[in-house]
Amino acid sequence: MSLPNIPIVSLDDIRSNDPIRQARATQALKLGFGTFGLVYVSDHDVTPAQQDRFYAAFQRFTSRPTSVKERYARADLWYQRGWTPPNTEKAVASGGSRPDFKECWFAAPIDYDEIAMKIHPELYAPNVWPNDDDDFREVYMEMGRLCHAVGETLLRGVAQSYNLDDADTFTKLVHGAPHVFRALRYLPLNEEQVAAGILWGEEHTDFNLLTILPGGKFLNAQGQTCPKPDDASGLFLRTRPTSEHPNGQLISGSAPPGCMVAQVGQQLEILTGGELIATPHVIAAPKVPRYSRLSSAHFVHVHTDVVLRPIGPFATEQSVAAYRPPVLASTYDLKTLVDIGLAPRSALDALGYRNYDRLTVAHAVERK
Repeated sequence: MSLPNIPIVSLDDIRSNDPIRQARATQALKLGFGTFGLVYVSDHDVTPAQQDRFYAAFQRFTSRPTSVKERYARADLWYQRGWTPPNTEKAVASGGSRPDFKECWFAAPIDYDEIAMKIHPELYAPNVWPNDDDDFREVYMEMGRLCHAVGETLLRGVAQSYNLDDADTFTKLVHGAPHVFRALRYLPLNEEQVAAGILWGEEHTDFNLLTILPGGKFLNAQGQTCPKPDDASGLFLRTRPTSEHPNGQLISGSAPPGCMVAQVGQQLEILTGGELIATPHVIAAPKVPRYSRLSSAHFVHVHTDVVLRPIGPFATEQSVAAYRPPVLASTYDLKTLVDIGLAPRSALDALGYRNYDRLTVAHAVERK
């Protein structure tokens, strides 16, 4: 049996009061997020000119010497702000044997909960910016906010699609959350690396609620925008497993012209009890050397105080058993950031009983 095409969801259809248009959006969201964990998004507000200005600003930064970029590498913030050097992040499924071949920039474009900031200073940290490029900050924040608006509209569409009593069932979970917008530069490969089959990004699923990908551009060896060098490069996703394809099918997820990509993350899969599936995806490098790619992603998160478990009509006996035990979103975030190599393993020590050290000291004194 052949797969259906990945559907295009119109944001105007979601916002419409026309039952026919809303039904069309419902069908697209259920098919896309349920089978592929992914939809294409049309009728958004990001223009090609905005994209060009954003990537030009990011390219200015990435072209700086490594010694300059290292000033903005914030390992103390688990790389949730500022510059992430190449070979830092790793995919869990690969066992960390091959870190992703990319450099990144993280910033938070949406205001967040100041109380949560005091509890989780790494997840809610103030933004870091180059001190000599105000345009970079301006276009970065603009793109992040536009992408966030797309995410919130899609989340309302999901609630409408499943006839939830509250259209803001999901959006109210994201208020004040640690959303991050990420710019990425996938690095050019040499002949030996191409022959070795190195990937730009190993296969993984995103751990957040929803990921919005506004599109990117390939660059040739001279750093100039160019067409996609081959059909082997770009975003590929793994579909939901079936009896015919128990491991799912690996297919291209490159969006049609003018469309964004929206991917389900692990948090949304848990909240919907697996009705929507987090997208296993891989970023494949070209089979020809010396090409790079600029890309970006906005990660919509639930608030760190949210307990992750199936909710409402999704909380069946089977789904509750499949996604147990419930876990606080902040704990889920921390564990995943440790797993992928951004947070240090020592950060997990904060999750245990706080008086182990006090008792150890007391016992040592008593033994003297």
